[in-house]
Amino acid sequence: MPRYLIERNFPDGLNIPMNNAGSAACGNVIAHNATDGVTWLHSYVSADQQTLLCLYEAPDPERIRKAATRNDLPIETITQVAILDPHGYR
Repeated sequence: MPRYLIERNFPDGLNIPMNNAGSAACGNVIAHNATDGVTWLHSYVSADQQTLLCLYEAPDPERIRKAATRNDLPIETITQVAILDPHGYR
């Protein structure tokens, strides 16, 4: 399955509480993504909480866009990526 790096911008900051409500919000994103065959692997959040870089697996970028719309999440860029492991070089 292809992997994609998605950049999302939140000018007012990303606010996902570290409690049951935040867990439920993430669970809803996962469930909505599954409808489109999209898997959220993990994300990195900038220190100011305004930029989110997410790693996803999906059949194609259009499915990611559909899932983002369903989840009411912004997308700045979608870039197909591959793993480069620096420990694999000798």
